[in-house]
Amino acid sequence: MASQWKIDGTYFETCNCETACPCIFLNPPTTGECTALVGWHITSGFFDDLDLQGLNVVMAVHSPGHMAETPWEVALYVDSKGNQEQQDALIKIFAGQAGGHPERLASHVGEVLGVKSVEISYRDSGKNRSLSIPGVTEAEIEAVEGQGGGESTISGHPFAVAPGYSLVVAKSTQLNFNDHGFQWQISEKNGFYSPFTYNS
Repeated sequence: MASQWKIDGTYFETCNCETACPCIFLNPPTTGECTALVGWHITSGFFDDLDLQGLNVVMAVHSPGHMAETPWEVALYVDSKGNQEQQDALIKIFAGQAGGHPERLASHVGEVLGVKSVEISYRDSGKNRSLSIPGVTEAEIEAVEGQGGGESTISGHPFAVAPGYSLVVAKSTQLNFNDHGFQWQISEKNGFYSPFTYNS
């Protein structure tokens, strides 16, 4: 019998494209390739009888061309706060092995560079989102001010990490990543954040 699962929470991403990233409209990346970091914080969730509340997941993505046409290289990081069963469940979900929207995202992956259990700090405060993995990455974005000081948002985009939700457009204050031979030092580039819901 297939596992039953559902997770809800908040996510953000930041990449090397100019704001707003053309990849979400199925256009080529700004520089011809995309280096992106995506983080998810689960505010409520389960995988069969496992509670996944409060856990985090991070994925580093390198696409050497058009993201919808070029296989990605990815590295997956799961929260070491979870026990082994919880970590295994997160890997199954975010590697696309358990169905749902993550399976669709995983269909773009050409090579998995590695899967690691790490300490992940995820922060969600007002118009800021940030995460850190000691020795691996520091990433932070801040929402772009829209009309009247409100949010600037995008909805209905065809290429979505969190389908069904409008993206808040942001810019990075930093994206530093050093693992698997990649060294990214990026700032003042694209960022997005929104809620997300995935289920089997």
